[in-house]
Amino acid sequence: MEVHEELRSVQPKVWQFMFAFTDSMALKFALGLRLADIMHSHRSPITLPQLASKRIDTSCLDIPYLARLMRMLVRKGIFAVHHSSNDDDETLYKMTHISKWLLHNSELSVAPMILELWHYLSQCVKEHFASQNPQFNNLFNEAIECTAKIVMKATVSHYKDGFDSIRSLVDVGGGTTGALAKIVKSYPHIKVINFDLPHVVATTPMCEGVIHVGGDMFDPIPNVDAVFMKWILHDWNDEACVKILKSYRKAISDKNEKFVFVVIFVQEDDNNIFGDMGLVFDLLMFTHTTGGKEKTE
Repeated sequence: MEVHEELRSVQPKVWQFMFAFTDSMALKFALGLRLADIMHSHRSPITLPQLASKRIDTSCLDIPYLARLMRMLVRKGIFAVHHSSNDDDETLYKMTHISKWLLHNSELSVAPMILELWHYLSQCVKEHFASQNPQFNNLFNEAIECTAKIVMKATVSHYKDGFDSIRSLVDVGGGTTGALAKIVKSYPHIKVINFDLPHVVATTPMCEGVIHVGGDMFDPIPNVDAVFMKWILHDWNDEACVKILKSYRKAISDKNEKFVFVVIFVQEDDNNIFGDMGLVFDLLMFTHTTGGKEKTE
């Protein structure tokens, strides 16, 4: 059977879709080996034997396998090859702007989100599993914390006038206060309440200017000027969201009523820098919610 040329031309795309999971696997391996952290601490281009010798643990690292992993990561732009002026043939590797997001102890890092989180989420709804599994609970909190730092930096910067009139605020599902710390630091006049599940607030460190209150998503919340919800409504279907918002509306004072939502909108024809991430996050809702979805505007 003769294959039409146009059909043949799209075949590579099909293969790319089929094996796209290898990108996330390679990224996960790089994080597990802490390759970005090693390069960052080395402060200059590094060879494969140097990468292997600077491993934190004592496990044996196969250089040929590492070379194959690095070849893939370089192709994806996560790391880069450094072209030395010397005559030796040994390959040197260096960081890129992408790999700077993979540093474990960086203020802006997505490392916790990449590591193990999505491998656990398919087992059950996250709240139930986290309450019984401290390891997963810590991992989940770290993942939410890393995204909170990134998202809140943009939120506070672009919504700075919106917080001026608020005197009291409750963050529903505030987690480990990553988002709240940014608000309190920028707007110390706001009385902030972190409202989250009891097993979450039980391990949340104290933060000056923040009061921790344990409770369920559908429990009554304290009376405040504003309700803040970051990446919460996508966990629920439309009916549940209406129920939540009607309940919270009763807790807001009449004079300064305000809901502040940080959400991802699904836009099918969106061509901005983040491309189809709205659609990607919507599919992720399959893995750890019952009926949750990303909404359209």
